[in-house]
Amino acid sequence: MALAIFDLDNTLLGGDSDYLWGQFLVVRGLVNGDHYARENERFYRDYREGTLDIHAFLRFALRPLRDHPRALMESLRTEFLRERIEPIMLPAARALIEAHRAQGDTLLIVTATNAFVTAPIAAAFGVPHLIATEPEERGGSYTGEVAGTPAFREGKVQRLNDWLAVSGQDLAGSSFYSDSHNDLPLLLRVERPVAVDPDPLLRAEAQARGWAVLSLRD
Repeated sequence: MALAIFDLDNTLLGGDSDYLWGQFLVVRGLVNGDHYARENERFYRDYREGTLDIHAFLRFALRPLRDHPRALMESLRTEFLRERIEPIMLPAARALIEAHRAQGDTLLIVTATNAFVTAPIAAAFGVPHLIATEPEERGGSYTGEVAGTPAFREGKVQRLNDWLAVSGQDLAGSSFYSDSHNDLPLLLRVERPVAVDPDPLLRAEAQARGWAVLSLRD
């Protein structure tokens, strides 16, 4: 049974759930609108350009979980999934997941976006295993900090290795689908790396290395 690994944002989704969650919070008035929107855009630009300070971003992104009641945030998350995520869950991505499921592969999403946002998205895709950046909790409340290693760049490899050690899985016959050059460390570890609607840097790398290039969009 091979491992089929998927990035989430701009791979299975036709957009970035982390960025969209930030926009959603602005619209709902949960954060300082102008400032938060500017910072959200700046961090997203840094991510695309490969210059993101992940710890600075996470201090920014996880603060609303600390500053508002958990029940309120979970209620808003339900609205967010319905309004912003369900419309960008790509049909071809669903078909790809189902093809791997039919082959008996183990399905796993690995994403830098925090688990508060991404756990219900993975469930909606029917993917049973998720490695995501984990918000720290204390006494049932979020602290605004990160628990453990963020699942970003080399952190994805570290978190996957930890998961493999616990699950008993290995990378024999493994595939990894991603759109981003930020995922090169993990793409280089699997047997079958696939660039999905890749950014220019990843496209160039995939072409140079002879990797498969796939589009899940119309």
